Amino acid sequence: MAIHLQVQCTTESRGEAEAIACALVEGRLAACAQIAGPIDSVYRWKGAVEQAREWLLLVKTTAERYGAVEATIVQMHSYEQPEVIATEIATGSAGYLAWISDSVAGI
Repeated sequence: MAIHLQVQCTTESRGEAEAIACALVEGRLAACAQIAGPIDSVYRWKGAVEQAREWLLLVKTTAERYGAVEATIVQMHSYEQPEVIATEIATGSAGYLAWISDSVAGI
């Protein structure tokens, strides 16, 4: 059985989030990508505390496709060091998980 993941990433604009989401889904690297925001982030970067308005991208994929998902995000992203975090989906409806697998199959 496939290992399913939710990958999260933040972007500086909705347009950037949409471009990454479309590339991942069109390339069959992700079954879907949801965009939420804007969100307000507070973080430490290069020794200073920063604040930014960002957009949150949530991507559904499989562990098998994670490397390509990460590479696509890093390649397309405007940040020097984008957030790319994957969390294993411990459980979910059988039909939904099968849909994720089917959606990224056949590359």
